Amino acid sequence: MATKTNTAVATAGTPRAISLHIGLNAVSGAAYAGWTGPLAACEFDAGDMAAIAQASGMKAAVLLTKKATRAKVLAGLRSAAKALRAGDLFFLSYSGHGGQVPDVSGDEEDKQDETWCLFDGQLIDDELYFELSRFAAGVRILVLSDSCHSGTVTRDAPPVPASPSQRPKLMPAAVAMRTYREHQAFYNKLQHDIANTVGTAALEPDTALAQVAASARLGAIVKQFKPAVILISGCQDNQTSMDGDHNGAFTEQLLKVWRQGQFKGNYGNFHAQIKANMPDTQSPNLFTLGTAGAFLAQRPFTV
Repeated sequence: MATKTNTAVATAGTPRAISLHIGLNAVSGAAYAGWTGPLAACEFDAGDMAAIAQASGMKAAVLLTKKATRAKVLAGLRSAAKALRAGDLFFLSYSGHGGQVPDVSGDEEDKQDETWCLFDGQLIDDELYFELSRFAAGVRILVLSDSCHSGTVTRDAPPVPASPSQRPKLMPAAVAMRTYREHQAFYNKLQHDIANTVGTAALEPDTALAQVAASARLGAIVKQFKPAVILISGCQDNQTSMDGDHNGAFTEQLLKVWRQGQFKGNYGNFHAQIKANMPDTQSPNLFTLGTAGAFLAQRPFTV
């Protein structure tokens, strides 16, 4: 009989759960025009999220700094997509820098694609959404992203600057442009390959959800996305997520609200309580994709 901590290989009919936790305290200067992006608490964040996953009965994998490569992250996503079926859970967390590359596939209104800064290169949002779309219908996907550019893809104002004593999880704009210039062919090909595979419009679920009431076409796109996704992010897109000494600011408040599993509400309550404890300069966001109503009503991290 499967134990509580081995849910991912439970018997037929029992929900399975797999989690992947990514934390980078630095990136490779060779991949980022000499910039290494030092941070302090991202590895702690990943470890703390893995601890929650394991305590909740999930099979957890952790990728820290040098091991958090594009290949290993993509392999983890694809392995989970193959293994999980309707009713199962995939929990994905990321703590590290957020970045941007110029949008060449025409799907972003601000002409920038958002990225997660992995050790040896950026994972663009098009790629992440495409990988999530490969999960089976009825799979629940929870994404916790403690980085900049993690709220939605619509920016109403430039990011609020950090004070000198704070470490924003944001790749500087000058670094972003140099990185793109040195690896332009690679990032352009990624965007074009995905657009040619699935069609550009389906790759921006947060934009689609924001406009779904006004657009039958976008409403149809959302309905085509088979899994149910909840994203709780560290900040809005006109803000910066802050690093700390022991946890990022968002992850620190999440852990306080979770209270070692004593929290009793649903995902909406969970997000609201985290947001209430954050400063005005960093307001966590929540959005859903697919048919996520029943998922939202569950207690966080429920297998």
